Amino acid sequence: MLNELKPDFRTISDFRKENPEPIREVFREFVKFCDEFGLYKKELIAIDGTKIRAQNANDRCYNKDILLSKLERIDKHIEEYISALKKNDESGEDDDDEDERRPGLEDNKAGLKTLLERKEKYVGYLAHLNSSKDTQILETDPDAHRMHTRNGFHCCYNVQVATDSGSHLICEYDVTGQANDMGQLSSIAKQTKETLVADVLEVCADNGYDSNKDILDAVMHGIMPNVSMQEDKTERVYNLDYKYANITDAVKNSTKPEDISKCLHAGVLPTCFEGRNISVEIQKLSVAACFTRVDDRTVICPMGKKLWKMKRRYDRYTIFKSREACRSCNNRCTSSANPKEVSFVDGAKYVPVQMYGNKNKIRNLLPPDAVVHYNSRSLYRKWASGKVVVKVVCDYAKIHTRMCTAEHPFGSVKWYGDAGYVLCRGKLKASAEIGLSFLGYNMKRAIKMVGAEKMLIMLGE
Repeated sequence: MLNELKPDFRTISDFRKENPEPIREVFREFVKFCDEFGLYKKELIAIDGTKIRAQNANDRCYNKDILLSKLERIDKHIEEYISALKKNDESGEDDDDEDERRPGLEDNKAGLKTLLERKEKYVGYLAHLNSSKDTQILETDPDAHRMHTRNGFHCCYNVQVATDSGSHLICEYDVTGQANDMGQLSSIAKQTKETLVADVLEVCADNGYDSNKDILDAVMHGIMPNVSMQEDKTERVYNLDYKYANITDAVKNSTKPEDISKCLHAGVLPTCFEGRNISVEIQKLSVAACFTRVDDRTVICPMGKKLWKMKRRYDRYTIFKSREACRSCNNRCTSSANPKEVSFVDGAKYVPVQMYGNKNKIRNLLPPDAVVHYNSRSLYRKWASGKVVVKVVCDYAKIHTRMCTAEHPFGSVKWYGDAGYVLCRGKLKASAEIGLSFLGYNMKRAIKMVGAEKMLIMLGE
């Protein structure tokens, strides 16, 4: 059809650089095309990240430590050049005297000028790092970041990929300059949910994505997250402020983020999460319990867990706290979502507190004859009428399928397709180049699933 007309590498390269946004849209259109014919199962989406080399050498990547080290070396070399120039001046040579020493003098002047220019550049870089939130400066591709890879530290992009576990087709991707996966789950999951036009989406990821804030944001957007936990082993507990609301069937059945948030804050489980590993419980104010001091370093909380000594305050109070105990606690002893800090005055054994939730689960009730030296006003202050406890149980059976799902496209694209690096510079152009590789993978995978003849028929329709 093209009479064997073949574009050369420059034509392809220029097209890729000049059309980054359309290339990304073509990738999404092919995803929607495959979704229309039922190739995406949408039962479970595996999310993972991979490092793609950027067009930036390690020698052109600077952080504060590198800049300070370079400036220190430059100052030493400047002193050497100045010392050499002083020796030339002290020798009393005439400027018109053309002896063998003259080239050395000119070299010293040129070297000193180069060092001063380089020092000015590094001082500017250091001032930028001190005045901004940036931790690195990359000269060739500023959008990339120096990251740890299996082959050491290299300047890379962290590419987030969502893969359908039923078909191993790539659903969505995002190119970032962040060195790790923390905080990336919600954004890539929401993009995938929008691309696949799904009311609710179930995703799985490894413990690199274990961010309580990010996972809760995913839940609020109708996404069921199965994320391997770094600290908690079975479930994660979220404490929300109780907000009374009239939850109608329309609101309960809705998958809009504002309606899901409204249901959860009212203590009602949205329909989209029914039958999944999410539960919601309203906890009302219960009974008076207490924190009991065991020794100088340990306190037992009302639920029977240990709190540890953190610091002294005003040489009178000792502060006890345990993030681990509060993070997985089912009964709240505070209206705040933050871990509880308990202050004991010297000589005090009990600190009373009002508890939320089922009183039968509380192990450390306030003794009737307890002598309270401090913080007894906590029994009488105005507390919130209730708390909402949202529990998300991790399904490790689904997490174990993540590796064989997510690593499949990585291996095919990076090693079989030789796309472990990008040639374009800048996040937008690099995203287009990576999108072309993922589009090629999806096309090959779709043809493998349905056959070449049926694919041509589908494209003809």
